[in-house]
Amino acid sequence: MRDPYEVLGVPKNAGEADIKKAFRALAKKHHPDKHAGDAGAQKKFQEISAAYDILGDKDKRGQFDAGAIGNDGNAKGFDPRGGFRQGSPFGFGAGGGGNKDFHFSFDDAPGGGGAGGGGFEDILASMMGGGRRQSRAAAGQDFTAAVTVSLSEAVSGGSRRIALANGEQIDVKIPVGVTNGQTIRIKGRGGPGHGGGPNGDVLLQVAVAAHPFIARDGNDLRMDLPISLKEAVAGGKVPVPTLSGTLSLSVPEDSNNGSTLRLKGKGVPAHGRVEAGDLYVRLVITLPDKADPALKAFVENWDTSYDPRAKLR
Repeated sequence: MRDPYEVLGVPKNAGEADIKKAFRALAKKHHPDKHAGDAGAQKKFQEISAAYDILGDKDKRGQFDAGAIGNDGNAKGFDPRGGFRQGSPFGFGAGGGGNKDFHFSFDDAPGGGGAGGGGFEDILASMMGGGRRQSRAAAGQDFTAAVTVSLSEAVSGGSRRIALANGEQIDVKIPVGVTNGQTIRIKGRGGPGHGGGPNGDVLLQVAVAAHPFIARDGNDLRMDLPISLKEAVAGGKVPVPTLSGTLSLSVPEDSNNGSTLRLKGKGVPAHGRVEAGDLYVRLVITLPDKADPALKAFVENWDTSYDPRAKLR
């Protein structure tokens, strides 16, 4: 084989990065996958690989520069057919007085599977998707996506169709009790794995839209409920619009403005180890939008001595 520096087209003082860059360019140009059936290209590729097997390995390069190994990567004086020849620098063979039947096996010779071969094979695997050794298993790419759901969906769960970065559309389950800003991991629906590795995941970030009159407080729900002056004084059953439908709320007699009533278990439903939350309803006494002459007459003739600001003194 020719001098490995000559094969890769780099000077003897070339740095590791320059040697790797030269190898990548030549290997990509002469890779057999691009020249099917071309024996010349295959031979050229083998020569390039063997050259990098020496220069891409720090120890081997040092031995080559010192003259301990030859262009073929074998120790000088070594005969692949029968061990070291006479006069071997290691003292074996007839000239060295050692055992004439002693042979070496170099697993890291060009084309072998030793430690020296891993460097360029790893580069080829990443560059060409192949090479002499199958690429390592690696998980596929994770995709990110975002979805905005209503408070009702966040509380009770649901299903949404989302579009992924690769153009695919998938249906995803919105779990019960999902919170604003929470990320849901959808296993195995991301990019395909490599070398037998698993598919990536989809990381779905959830935003919860504000509701017009219901707010979430942990697993509890809170809302203001307008009631009339008559309902506040006399009490009675009052309809309450909730996320799960209309419920009937018993308003006690003489309920004050701002009084809060609790509907147990009517908040976020139980999920996992989390218990169901409650719905807290704050009463807001509300006068008619338009003046009511009858109400005005009643108040003007109402003989009362109570002082609503007594606690402020």
